[in-house]
Amino acid sequence: MVELVAKSAGDGLLPVTIGKLSLTEEVPTALTSMMPFKGGAAALEAALGAGLPGPGESGAAAGGRVLWFGQNQYMLVGGAAEGLGDAAAVTDQSDAWIVVRFEGEGCEDVLARLVPLDLRLQVFAEGRTARTELMHMMSSVTRVGPQAFMIMVFRSMAATLVHDLKTAMQGVTARR
Repeated sequence: MVELVAKSAGDGLLPVTIGKLSLTEEVPTALTSMMPFKGGAAALEAALGAGLPGPGESGAAAGGRVLWFGQNQYMLVGGAAEGLGDAAAVTDQSDAWIVVRFEGEGCEDVLARLVPLDLRLQVFAEGRTARTELMHMMSSVTRVGPQAFMIMVFRSMAATLVHDLKTAMQGVTARR
């Protein structure tokens, strides 16, 4: 009989370090999508113990990070989802996404080759988040530090994400 072994989406792909840039997988305890019921935003905020972020924002809540994910849509990265179902439609997305941390000197230059947004620190400050295209994949990009981003794409695109970032990392590093 075959024995199944659970593997993360980045198993065998990460970590990658090129020059001063590094790409590592983060495996949050859970990923939970949340859509407040009509008139239920206040109840969801109470359950999270924090306010819901506005468009393009993220914030700490329920022991994790809440990302604005679209109109009346939020993603809880890590943290506890208990009790949220009374205030919102809640879905466990833990096995649907790969979450990576991309950081180091020149990370903005690498992302400038792949993302059609201005991600410079003075424009896209820490805590800002966006649902955007990364090369040809839909992604979520969140600035988590002065030279650090959390990037999420669908799990099925993990190898493509690593390939595209690695190629851009090599190009930027070679130019320095």
